[in-house]
Amino acid sequence: MGMFGSSKKDGFQSSDDVVMNGMGSSATSTINDDEELARMGYKSEFKREFTNLGTISFAFSIMGVCSSVTSTFDTPMLLGGPASVVWCWIMGATGCFFIGTSIAELVSAYPTNGGLYSASCYLVPRRYRGPVGYIVGWMNLLGQVAGVASTEFGLSRMIWAAVNVRYDGAYEVTDGKLVGLFVGLLVIHGLLNSLATKYLAFITQSFVFVNLGAVFAICVALLVTTDNKNSASYTFGSVINETGWNSNGFAFLLGLLSVQWTMTDYDASAHICEEVRRASIAAPVAIFIAVIGTGVVGWIFNIVLVLCSPPDLVNSLPGPSGMSVATIISTNVGKAGFYGLWVFVCFTAFTVVQTAMQANARTFFAFSRDGGLPDRGLFAKMAPNQIPIWGVWVVVGLSALLGLLQFASAIAVNAVFSLCAVALDTSYAIPIACKLFFRDHPEVNYKPGPFDLGKTRGAIVNIIAIAWTVFNVCILIMPTYYPVTAETMNYSWVITVAVMLLAGLWYLVSARHYYDGPRTNIDTKESDKETEASISGSPHDEDRKSPL
Repeated sequence: MGMFGSSKKDGFQSSDDVVMNGMGSSATSTINDDEELARMGYKSEFKREFTNLGTISFAFSIMGVCSSVTSTFDTPMLLGGPASVVWCWIMGATGCFFIGTSIAELVSAYPTNGGLYSASCYLVPRRYRGPVGYIVGWMNLLGQVAGVASTEFGLSRMIWAAVNVRYDGAYEVTDGKLVGLFVGLLVIHGLLNSLATKYLAFITQSFVFVNLGAVFAICVALLVTTDNKNSASYTFGSVINETGWNSNGFAFLLGLLSVQWTMTDYDASAHICEEVRRASIAAPVAIFIAVIGTGVVGWIFNIVLVLCSPPDLVNSLPGPSGMSVATIISTNVGKAGFYGLWVFVCFTAFTVVQTAMQANARTFFAFSRDGGLPDRGLFAKMAPNQIPIWGVWVVVGLSALLGLLQFASAIAVNAVFSLCAVALDTSYAIPIACKLFFRDHPEVNYKPGPFDLGKTRGAIVNIIAIAWTVFNVCILIMPTYYPVTAETMNYSWVITVAVMLLAGLWYLVSARHYYDGPRTNIDTKESDKETEASISGSPHDEDRKSPL
């Protein structure tokens, strides 16, 4: 079956099919989004204001190639050298292509704000839905909150870096100033995300042009103004091990942190599915295009940055700004040109947080709607403008708490960067694996959406995606410096494992009594009866099995 194949489906199904069978999407061009949502057991509570352009722009903006590369460039460049920057990016982007494509397929089949959390429940037999959904939900929330916090923290650093360029590095940026600006920016984003969907959709449409335009402008400016560019052998072949580890290969692979942190949260478009028109097509296509586009544009951007970097950058501190990319730009284009370009870099980071917070709030909404949070449905409550206002501000609060770790240890804050990729990628691998193992199980009855890889091709892509996730997570949880001390330890795996264990323990102790996966919120007696029958284990009709 082609990538945009179609699968014939029965008519409107009862809510046991809806909530527990994971009905896929119709491939026709006249999709009724609200009816599709009802097939999965939910009534529409959002306004669908995101068009195709807005959805694609949202998907590009969540990865924010310009600002994300800027925030993480120091790790590959200063620890592994130029070759780590260039080749780890293309390696990681290729691996992310398989993950992103697998995610797009699942989003097409299950276009709800729950995203892959919901998909993980639909893709396992009934007895596994509660624990699998609970752990994936918490992992996804952890990764998304870490993503909002780390990106906002990176933006705060970028703004102070600009101040330091003005004073040639003589300006002291204290922890209080760094965290204070970080919290202030979070509040601004919280206020913006409290606006109605039509305003969010209107604002978001321009983000893709700013994102790609900033990369283009920086690349042109550097290539024109840099008189003495580095050689091809230096740019593509130089590995400089500054990690303390006795392995150049390991130092080289640490460059994966940059690409994996940049190219993550691909499922963000899934979390606004209930605000997207023709969601089962628009959302997966946006993910697919954004992953490819970010991979290609990011690779070009990294090559230009290395090509135009000062020769002694690797062997010195990243300059007066404290950030290598800022030093590269200011050294070559001068202070005036630097500020002209840096404004767009900072604005790109601002757009990343804006879209990430919106997606994160919708995930809290979806998980709360299904009873997965001990909040008595608080985060699923809608404001009069049909925005999950409590979900927005819990993201602001939790992200602020992560930023306060700066007062304890800068190492702890750096772990948040790794934590984002580790937690999110793990939450992606689980539903992808569930689809591989259980797609033909009678209680799963997987039916693909319009974005369909086909059974054989899809299995190959899924296997590669899982294998790559296991590999890159192993790299991302390793300490970047040797010897390993309390200051150089990478705590991302500790936090990730702790959250998984605590979520599992809480499920066994308490949550299993009230949470067993997605639950319908369609307020009809018939729906309630059928949902109860499904939860109690009613058999599936033979004619409901997938034709694949």
